[in-house]
Amino acid sequence: MKKLRTAIVGCGKVGHFHARALSNLENSDFVAVCSTSLDRAKAFGKQYGVRAFDSVEEMVEAAQVDVVCVCTPHPQHAPVAIAALKSGCHVLIEKPLASSLEDCDAILSCAEEHRRTVGVVCQRRFYPSAMRIRQAIDAGKIGRPVIGNVVMLGWRDRQYYESDPWRGSWAGEGGGVLVNPAPHQLDLLLWYLGEIDEVYGVWKNVNHDYIEVEDTAAAIIKFKSGAIANILVSNSQNPALYGKVHIHGDNGASVGVQTDGGAMFIAGVSTITEPPYNDIWTIKSEEGMLAEWRNADAEYFNSSDSLYFYHEQQIDDFLTAVGNGTKPLIDGLDGRKTVELFTAIYRSTQNNAVIKLPL
Repeated sequence: MKKLRTAIVGCGKVGHFHARALSNLENSDFVAVCSTSLDRAKAFGKQYGVRAFDSVEEMVEAAQVDVVCVCTPHPQHAPVAIAALKSGCHVLIEKPLASSLEDCDAILSCAEEHRRTVGVVCQRRFYPSAMRIRQAIDAGKIGRPVIGNVVMLGWRDRQYYESDPWRGSWAGEGGGVLVNPAPHQLDLLLWYLGEIDEVYGVWKNVNHDYIEVEDTAAAIIKFKSGAIANILVSNSQNPALYGKVHIHGDNGASVGVQTDGGAMFIAGVSTITEPPYNDIWTIKSEEGMLAEWRNADAEYFNSSDSLYFYHEQQIDDFLTAVGNGTKPLIDGLDGRKTVELFTAIYRSTQNNAVIKLPL
C-alpha cells in the first residue's frame, strides 16, 4: 500500500483528532502542520514529530504533501482549501464544507480545475446503525422513502462559546446550530432522501443572548423524489437530550438512528455520552433485531476509543479513495448539499418565503 504524505492546517481541538489518525493509519505518512501562528504550529508539530509551517504553499512544497486536512474555523475553510488544491493536494475538510455557498463553489471549482478530490468530515455516516439504514433503503426494505424527521435537542453553554474567539458570531462561525453541530444529522437526512426541491424554515435565538447567531431552527423540506421531511435542531435544551434521524417508507416500515444521546460531543472538550443505536426498526421479520443490534453496536463502539475511531475510519476512507482514484463516501458535492440546506433556511427566515432549490 502506497503511503500518502499528509498534513494538517489548523491546530485547534479537532486538529488533534486528525493528527492522531494520520499518525496511526498505514496509508498515511504524517509529515507537516500549518497555522497562521508559527509558534502554535511548532508546538503542535513537536507533539507529533512533524514539521511546522505558517504558509500552506510553503508547507506543501517543502514537505511534498499529497493530502491536506483542513481543521480551521468554518469561514477560513475556502482560502486554505483553495491554496492546498492549487498546490496540487487533495483536501479533506472538517464539516461544514464552508460557511457560504460561494465558498463551497470556489472550492469545488478549484478541485475540478486541478483534478483533485475534496471530502468533508461527517463521521456519523460510519456508525453501523447509520449504515444499516442506508443498506435497508438500498435493499428496498422500506419501499420508497417518503417521510424523514431530524430532531437534535442539545445544549451549549457560555463556556463553550467562549472557548474559542470565533464561536457564536456570523463572521467567525458563519451561523449557529445549523452550521455547528447540526450538519451531522442534516447530512444523514440528505444521504437517505436525496435532492431537495423546496425549503421553508425559521431560526431563533431562544436563550443565548450573548451570541449573534441562532441556537434553534426548524424547517419543512420537500424532496425531488416527492418525499417530505421536517427538522428541529437546537442548542437550547439544558441538559441536552438527543439527536435522531428517522426515515419512513411507503410500505409502512420505519427505521431510525439515535446518533447522539445526552450531552452533545464537543471535540477536545467532552466525550461521547451514549453509543449510537437504531431506536426505530419496523421492517417485517426484522422488528426483533433492535436489542441484538444495540448490544452488538455498543460493544463495537466501546471496544475502541470512540472519540477518535470514526474520524479515523473516515480519514482512512478518504485516503483509500485518493490512492485508488475513486469517490470517498462523503465528497465535496455532498458537503455542498448540507450548506445549501442551511443557507436555504436562513434565506427563508429572512424572506419569510419558501425557497426553491438549487440555489
